[in-house]
Amino acid sequence: MLNYRQIFYQQYYSYQLGRNAADFSQKRRDEARHLALEILPLLPTQHNSHIIDIGCGIGTLVWLCQQQGYSETQGIDISPQMVAIAQELGTKNVQQADLLPFLEQHPEQFDLIIAIDVIEHFTKDELVCLLQYIHKALRPNGQIIFRTPNADALFATMYTQGDFTHENQLNVSSAEQLLLSCGFQKVKVKNAHISLPNPFKEWLRLCIWWLYVLIARLLIFASGRSNRHLVFTPNLIIVAQK
Repeated sequence: MLNYRQIFYQQYYSYQLGRNAADFSQKRRDEARHLALEILPLLPTQHNSHIIDIGCGIGTLVWLCQQQGYSETQGIDISPQMVAIAQELGTKNVQQADLLPFLEQHPEQFDLIIAIDVIEHFTKDELVCLLQYIHKALRPNGQIIFRTPNADALFATMYTQGDFTHENQLNVSSAEQLLLSCGFQKVKVKNAHISLPNPFKEWLRLCIWWLYVLIARLLIFASGRSNRHLVFTPNLIIVAQK
């Protein structure tokens, strides 16, 4: 029987990521602005660190890291269309590759493995297997940075079910459980970055966001549950160490 991934990932950019994009360059600029605030502060201080972005899409984070002096940064993606776009935009060290065989061929090669909007595309069994491969591909004390939809977010289905290819969803508790069970340590789950470029809209958003978080915490308090470790942003940022 045909696996749906064989159909969806061939034209993934056209039918999902790039449906509303005016052009590739603008799409990269928009993504880079957000990732510069969300991911760059988490990168290692050593600029010669070996970094790989798995499921790199059109290569925005790879390009951004290279622009910041991380010359040993590379990216892989299973979609030939997105790799072609990355190369067309001039991003270096991006190649098409099947994730698990690639990781298996590179044991203890990377100081940092990044996965932006990737791990939600795997079933639970597949994700545990992927994390084992990632663990083996990391150097001693190597790190991971993942971004994934947050199952506890307001209108969470907009993010968790907004892509037909999503297979699992995590919140803070299940993310910690998953990473610790797969041999990682120092697991931290953080708020993802949220901002709007327009200053007035950003001020208004912050006011509404503060009110929303307050109401959410009060409702959780009323249910008798602790809300100390909850994250409410649409995405989670997961950081852990081998």
